[in-house]
Amino acid sequence: MLKAAIVQDAATNRVLMLGWMNDEAERRTRESGEVWFWSRSRERLWRKGESSGNTLAVEELRDDCDGDALLVRASPAGPTCHTGSVSCFAPELWRTIAERAAERPEGSYTTELLAAGVGACARKVGEEAVEVTVAALDESDERLVEEAADLIYHLYVLLAARGLDVSQVEDALRARRR
Repeated sequence: MLKAAIVQDAATNRVLMLGWMNDEAERRTRESGEVWFWSRSRERLWRKGESSGNTLAVEELRDDCDGDALLVRASPAGPTCHTGSVSCFAPELWRTIAERAAERPEGSYTTELLAAGVGACARKVGEEAVEVTVAALDESDERLVEEAADLIYHLYVLLAARGLDVSQVEDALRARRR
């Protein structure tokens, strides 16, 4: 039987990923203390981190009330998502930027910005912030939305250039609500 495995960071309670476990994957997870999954696309068992080294050390396993889902509380050793992001549930734009930061594909504007360094990325954020301000005061709503999108994109690139993850910003905002 396949069971949904929701993986949660034991330290932050952040949902990191969702995977599938068959009986063998669940058995290996319980025995080894590292998370195993059943890959439906590859039709085989795989240990999280077997190629990346970004394993998940099990802290706790909880079955749901009808036994078709499993909550896996784990301590991640590095990024959980193949894009390099902490979580597979990060915003799509962040996952794209994290992936480009890790792979540095030729011809990518993100790659170009990252290669220019933190200073260049920071200057772009400042430039885009001014353009957002001008649009907010003197231009159409559509123009403000376009400039805001540019600002968010460049801010994400700056975070990646510094080796930070957008989840750290989310954590800081969450802490302010408490």
